[in-house]
Amino acid sequence: MIIFGTKGYLYQLAILTLVCGHCGNPAAHTLRKRVTKFTLFFVPLFPFSTKYGTQCTFCGAEQQITADQAAQLQVQNVGGQQYGQVQQPGQQQPYRH
Repeated sequence: MIIFGTKGYLYQLAILTLVCGHCGNPAAHTLRKRVTKFTLFFVPLFPFSTKYGTQCTFCGAEQQITADQAAQLQVQNVGGQQYGQVQQPGQQQPYRH
């Protein structure tokens, strides 16, 4: 008998301050990565699904985003923390030496 299945993993990549598209409030959003892996005899072998999304901490609304958008939000988050700024999507990082 062969036992196989799937197992899901949820990773929190960042916490961002964004304006929610659902409630319109500027609130903290969690940037998450959800990975589903194929398991054989309860051992996770390889990922077959990876999805990214944000969730508003004010209203709880979730929005799926692409991997490229998630990467851009992570870069903006690192830049904002480095210089002590909070950035909205679409804003450009000031050039510093």
